[in-house]
Amino acid sequence: MTEDPTRRGPVTTEAAATTDRVPNLLVRYGALWRALPGSLLFLLPTLPIVIVGLSLAVSMTTLGAGLAILGIGLLVLVGVLWICRGFADLERLRLRTTGLPPIDPPVWHSTRAATTRFGTVLSPLTGGRWWLALLHTVFVNPVVGTLTWSVTITWVAGALGGLSQWFWNGFLPDRGSSVRLHEVIWGAVLPNAPLPADANAAENVLSFAFGIVFLATSPLVLRGLVILHHRIAVGMLGAWPQEALRVELDAATRARGAAVAAEAGAVKRLERDIHDGPQQRLIRLQMDLAAAERRLDADPETARGLISEARTQAADALEELRALSKGLMPPLLQDRGLVPALDALATGSPVRTTTELAVLETVELGVEDERGIYFVVAELLTNVAKHARADRAAIVAQLRATPEIGRVLTIRVVDDGHGGARMEPGHGLAGLADRAQGLGGLLVVEPTPIWNGAARGSSVAVTVPVR
Repeated sequence: MTEDPTRRGPVTTEAAATTDRVPNLLVRYGALWRALPGSLLFLLPTLPIVIVGLSLAVSMTTLGAGLAILGIGLLVLVGVLWICRGFADLERLRLRTTGLPPIDPPVWHSTRAATTRFGTVLSPLTGGRWWLALLHTVFVNPVVGTLTWSVTITWVAGALGGLSQWFWNGFLPDRGSSVRLHEVIWGAVLPNAPLPADANAAENVLSFAFGIVFLATSPLVLRGLVILHHRIAVGMLGAWPQEALRVELDAATRARGAAVAAEAGAVKRLERDIHDGPQQRLIRLQMDLAAAERRLDADPETARGLISEARTQAADALEELRALSKGLMPPLLQDRGLVPALDALATGSPVRTTTELAVLETVELGVEDERGIYFVVAELLTNVAKHARADRAAIVAQLRATPEIGRVLTIRVVDDGHGGARMEPGHGLAGLADRAQGLGGLLVVEPTPIWNGAARGSSVAVTVPVR
């Protein structure tokens, strides 16, 4: 029990709870009134939109089914699915005016990968989401939309007409002996009582009372109609949790495949480099030592020269092996981290290169991420030196936050050369794109950079998510 400060005597907790509940109900009722314009903005145009969507979808679906045997009907059906997708997007967009939570768009692409351009065009025919949008446009939305639009018009007309009948009722012609609404209600409630003397006044009072009822309940009714549309759109036109998981799984599968392909290419290059470099020197070393062994007794001076040459071959082979080992894991990267390793790349580049890498000190990268970024940047700098005919280059690191995947690290290599960097299958940038995808990121050829107010050169950026 609690004490009521305004009067003497105890007050039960149930009464106190009831007292607290009344302001909460008033606050919620006020919120419904504030949401009423958005609800009307969604509900009033519903019927015209439903009629247009239904007419287009039914007529084109019938035409496409009739022409399907000729092949062109399939294209017509694809067009119908695209139209239904447009109406689905419009439905989600219109629902944003109501103040309800926004609905994330679904995954529209088909789960079956198309191998030809014609197959890509026809891919909506194998996507369940497209047919669900067709069902919503042809059946669900016409039924629900007609119902909710009719109720909306009834409530709006009842509120406006009832509250204003006292004004315009006097301008109507005399209806003579026609039965009025107040007479029906009066006869049902008070069958033996005489009717009011002033029929018009009684009719106006009754209509005003009905208008108040319609007006008071319109926020609740219209909000319920909007929620019905929203629930249907969430189930039929919104993203499903399993779709997000499927997208993540597909992305992980592609990234794993790209990483495997990139590593396989790196292994092949390493095998070729070993075959063309150290292996040939070691064979030469073996031959020199064998020749020196044969001439050691008969011609010591010649044998001594062959041994000296073999020593040189051994030293050169060792240097080449050290250089190749840097391709596996550069010692500077392993010992001191990514920033010193990238600074060393810039210093060793034939093109004068500057670095802006301060943000790298604020992020945490795994060993494989650092290694992948290092080799992507190294290859990009090599491309600049070989092909760009540039005087200057820069390595710039930036960190930004995105609502979708969190923080993203972008490292771009920019030069002031003649430009022309592009992504083509089988070329160097395509291989770097595979390596970047293996890191869970992307390699992007950006628009032409600006140097001293003029656009020239190329800008290639690799982006990876970071913690």
